[in-house]
Amino acid sequence: MIVYNINNLDFRRWPGLDNFKRVMISLPDSLLKDIDGFIKEDSSNDRSEFIKEAMRLYLKEKKRQEIREKLRDGYLEMSDFNQKLADEGIEYDTQVMIYYEDSLAECE
Repeated sequence: MIVYNINNLDFRRWPGLDNFKRVMISLPDSLLKDIDGFIKEDSSNDRSEFIKEAMRLYLKEKKRQEIREKLRDGYLEMSDFNQKLADEGIEYDTQVMIYYEDSLAECE
C-alpha cells in the first residue's frame, strides 16, 4: 500500500478543492504499474489526474453506449412500421413507373 503525505500536496492545483471528495481505491499491482507507466510519459499528470480523466472517459463512453442501445431499441421497435412504409412506397413507385411507361408507349 502506498501512503501519501498530504503536507507535500499542492492544493493550489485544484481550484474549488472543497467540491472534491477523497476516495480510496484498491488496485492490483499490475494495473498500478501500467498507470504509473502512462504517468511517466506525461509528466504533467499524477495518479489522481489520470484516474479522474479515466473515469470521465469511462462515463462518457457509458453514456454513448446507452444512447446507442436506445437508438437500436427504437429502430427495432419502428422496423415493422418502416418496412410497411417502404413497401407502400415501392408499390406507389411501381404504379407510377407503369403509368410512365404506358405514356411513353402511346407517344411512339
